[in-house]
Amino acid sequence: MSDIQYGRIIKDGLWEQNVVFAQMLALCPLMAVTTSGTNGLGMGLASTAVLVSANVLVSLIRKVVSAQVRIPVFIVLIATLVTVVDLAMNAWLHELYKVLGLFIALIVANCAILGRSEAFAARNGVLASAVDGLAMGMGFTGALTVVGLVREFLGAGTLFAQASQLLGPAFSFLEVQVPGYGGALLMILPPGGFAALAFLLAGKRIIDRKLAEREAASAEPAAA
Repeated sequence: MSDIQYGRIIKDGLWEQNVVFAQMLALCPLMAVTTSGTNGLGMGLASTAVLVSANVLVSLIRKVVSAQVRIPVFIVLIATLVTVVDLAMNAWLHELYKVLGLFIALIVANCAILGRSEAFAARNGVLASAVDGLAMGMGFTGALTVVGLVREFLGAGTLFAQASQLLGPAFSFLEVQVPGYGGALLMILPPGGFAALAFLLAGKRIIDRKLAEREAASAEPAAA
C-alpha cells in the first residue's frame, strides 16, 4: 500500500471493520469475560498489546519469511507475545489475572490477531501496521467494555465494579453503584451476553444505515 490513509485505517479498526461488531470474531472471550466492564477493559487492553506488537514484528520480518512458512512463524510470534503478556499480568495485575484466567492464554487463538498479521501487517510498513493494530485493538477493547458495562449495569446495578482492585487504585474513580437497584441475574449469565450483543449489533446496523442514507442524500445535490 503505497498511499497510506491513516484516517481510513483508524475508522476501519474502531467502527467499519470492528473485530466484534463487524467481523463477529473473538466471541468466546467476549461472552466469557464481559460480566463486568472492568473485565472487558482488562481483556481488551491485553489483546491490544498483543495486536500492536504482533503487527509490528510481522511487518519487520515480512520480507525475510517465505510464503510457505509465514503462518507457522506468525503463530509462534503471537504465542510468544501472549506468553509475555500473560506473565506480565500475573506479576503486576495479579487480581485481574486471576479473574481472566485461561482466556489470557487463549488470546493466541484469537482469529483477529492472526488475521491482521496476514491481511495487513504482512503487506504494509511498520508504522501503518502499528496504527492498524492499535485501531483494531481499541475497537476490540471498546466492544468488550461496552458489552461488559451493559451486562454489569443491567445484571448487578454497578459500573466498573472492583476496578481499583483489578486494575489498580488509580482506576477507583470508575466505580459506580446504582442506588436502589439490585440487578437482573440473567444479564450476568451467558444468555444475557448474547442478548446484549444482539441489541448492540442491531444498534450499530441502524446507525450504519442512517449514515449511509445521509451520505446518499448529501451526494445527490452534488451529482445534480
